[in-house]
Amino acid sequence: MGRLDGRIAFVTGGARGIGRAIVEKFASEGAAVTFADLDEAPGREPARELAAAGIAATFCQADITVEADVQRAIEGVVARHGTLDVLVNNAGVNAYFDATEMTEAEWDRVFGVDLKGAWLCAKYALRPMKTAGRGSIVNIASIHAALTIAGMFPYAAAKAGLLGLTRSLALEYGPMGIRVNAVMPGYTRTRLVEEWLRTQPDPEAMERRVLDILPIRRMATPAEIANVVAFVASDEASAITGASLAADGGLGVMFAT
Repeated sequence: MGRLDGRIAFVTGGARGIGRAIVEKFASEGAAVTFADLDEAPGREPARELAAAGIAATFCQADITVEADVQRAIEGVVARHGTLDVLVNNAGVNAYFDATEMTEAEWDRVFGVDLKGAWLCAKYALRPMKTAGRGSIVNIASIHAALTIAGMFPYAAAKAGLLGLTRSLALEYGPMGIRVNAVMPGYTRTRLVEEWLRTQPDPEAMERRVLDILPIRRMATPAEIANVVAFVASDEASAITGASLAADGGLGVMFAT
């Protein structure tokens, strides 16, 4: 018996990194998982690999910044399965801009993926959840939503907005049996973190510095973040809503050094 047996789940950004780990974990816990990603080819390949490993997951191409795409994807899940129990808003992009040089189009792109997309997915996921009188939404934010460093504008602002969205939806829909929470990963071995390291003058030195300041002296793996998400999504966390849970290896409990 898995903690998500019989649950219907929709995961955005599920082709790689933390998203793929969430898809694998949910499927192993008994959920019927549909995952969305922007690009067709990168999405189809993980679906084939998962199928070869005996993991049932359905890929759906969708741009979460486009309402019609989101509506088609989520209504398609509901049409196939009759309901939707869990939404994981995982899709996101990193952003490194000078506030005086960033263009309006660049701002709109970052917030379109990191914040607007989460709202659009919630908009269509909440409808079947309200009908069922139950549901769980997990937003993948970041430790940067609460604690950040120079050079992360406007990523930190977008992720902080995601925490506000989480709290607001938790208040609005808690009386209807729907829980909404956020998970805030810290340094995790993903493509986005590797991209950030490559932007540093000395990537190897920066990685050593990161590992030295982490209390657990290592980055998290995507699978470890997925374990937290599966717990938060499940009935084992039935008393938790409106929460922002850090999975940051202890980074957030330290004074800066």
